[in-house]
Amino acid sequence: MKSYLENINKAFESRARLGIMSVLMVDERVDFNTLKDTLQLTDGNLASHLRALEEAQYLRVEKQFVGRKPNTTYHATDLGREAFKSHLDALEQLILSNRKDN
Repeated sequence: MKSYLENINKAFESRARLGIMSVLMVDERVDFNTLKDTLQLTDGNLASHLRALEEAQYLRVEKQFVGRKPNTTYHATDLGREAFKSHLDALEQLILSNRKDN
């Protein structure tokens, strides 16, 4: 098996998780509603993907109140950033390898 295939991370296989991490790589801190609107996901679907990424320690959650309203923000951890970069590098190598073969 090619070495770059070993770095494809199953945690990022879904469109939702790939999108979440992509947003968090660009913006240091993103709130739940922004992610929901950007990725066009339902509350439950987004919450389940966020929970999976949190359990993998790829993101952390910060809950606070802004005025009287609860506000939840998400941040990519250093571990999450490195894992995502490795995943993207592996995908890039896969794409380049397939282009060379054709």
